[in-house]
Amino acid sequence: MRNEKVLKIVTTGLMAALSYVVFTFLQIKITLPGGDATSIHLGNAVCVLGALLLGGVYGGLGGAIGMTIGDLFDPVYVLYAPKTFILKFCIGLITGIIAHRIGKITVSNDKKHILKWTILATISGLLFNVIFDPLLGYYYKLLILGKPAAELTLAWNIASTSINAVTSAIVAVVIYLPLSKGLKKAGLFFTLS
Repeated sequence: MRNEKVLKIVTTGLMAALSYVVFTFLQIKITLPGGDATSIHLGNAVCVLGALLLGGVYGGLGGAIGMTIGDLFDPVYVLYAPKTFILKFCIGLITGIIAHRIGKITVSNDKKHILKWTILATISGLLFNVIFDPLLGYYYKLLILGKPAAELTLAWNIASTSINAVTSAIVAVVIYLPLSKGLKKAGLFFTLS
């Protein structure tokens, strides 16, 4: 008999490590005016994947912890770590609520139903990020960090966040569907509702 809580915590740690590695080592960093930067990465895909596998809270925590650690170790992003934690946790939370509470993807056997709700949940979580990452980033830079160049970087942040959202949505859905099937066969799939 397996302990579900321990397995969820361990899997959350695995997702945090995976999101850290993907965000830190598989990113394309773009330097912006004023010493700022943005990047193209698939860290959000891991956050969404964690929420689809573990639910919103655990999946969101995995993505948030991993990418926040990535920010803390990067001198360009270190000041943005609190913002990263909040936004990535919200991506996971929104994705998990829609996938599991509304779509009930882990208790359904209908492939079309699972695909539809996986896509809807993924798009919802990442759409939240497309809207609130640049918006919160703008006000965070302007009001908290006192960076007058916040307006100059806003367009770049919107573009990179949008690219990240599209690529992350495709990757997360493409990986989740066969991965969930494999986890079911191995007896490691979490049934959430």
